[in-house]
Amino acid sequence: MLALAVLAAAAAVVSWDARYVLVRAVKHNPAVAALEAGIPGIGAVIFAALGAALAPHRKRAIRARTLNIACAGISLAMNALASAPGRRDPAIWIMPSAVCAPASGTPNGVRTRVIARARHTGQALADDEPTPIAATGAAILRLIRLAMAPVPAISGFRRRVIGECPSAPARTTPKPRPRPPALAPPPGPPPPRPAGPGKQARLLALAGQRHDLSSIPLKPVSKIATGIAAEIGLAPGTARRVLLAHVRTLQNGQKEAS
Repeated sequence: MLALAVLAAAAAVVSWDARYVLVRAVKHNPAVAALEAGIPGIGAVIFAALGAALAPHRKRAIRARTLNIACAGISLAMNALASAPGRRDPAIWIMPSAVCAPASGTPNGVRTRVIARARHTGQALADDEPTPIAATGAAILRLIRLAMAPVPAISGFRRRVIGECPSAPARTTPKPRPRPPALAPPPGPPPPRPAGPGKQARLLALAGQRHDLSSIPLKPVSKIATGIAAEIGLAPGTARRVLLAHVRTLQNGQKEAS
């Protein structure tokens, strides 16, 4: 394959030079002449590669093969026109293009092997395209029928169109967009915690557990209130005032009861 690629490249360069000489004599722009001279060769390579690419899919690639041959024929004709009259010059000028055509079309050998293997294993080949001869013959027959019997030909064409498309295609109505799911309401504030005993109530409870408030002297009450206030986070002044009032109330009640 490497040797074939080198051969095809060398033949393509020499063949392009011959076409360039022909085009350059008519079109005096070198860039335009170079582009036009390369069109047949590039087309042959492209269509040959297309035929090879369709081969693994078990397709005949008739159109690609036909266009490859057509490009090679155009190249041969241009090389022949560029040569001088006689026998020697046409042979020299046509030879590169004649070698380049089979070299660029050799990848289609892959297609041949694939088709042979498919036939050997009983696989059906995909008739992806009608042959050019069959398509031309069918078109000529239809034109002859239209000329000889125009009314039946037009009626038959009308019946075929109606059969293929019995009604106008329906308009596609846009599908309704699905509504987004309803969002859950935002969570409300957390329920209030049950209120526990206040700081003043805790002050009185702790003081009653630690001391006998009904008989304690009033002098150490302030010190007791200050110590408990530091534990429960109560203001010292408030703690002293509340505890002193509570102790006085207890002691005065006992005196009145006695």
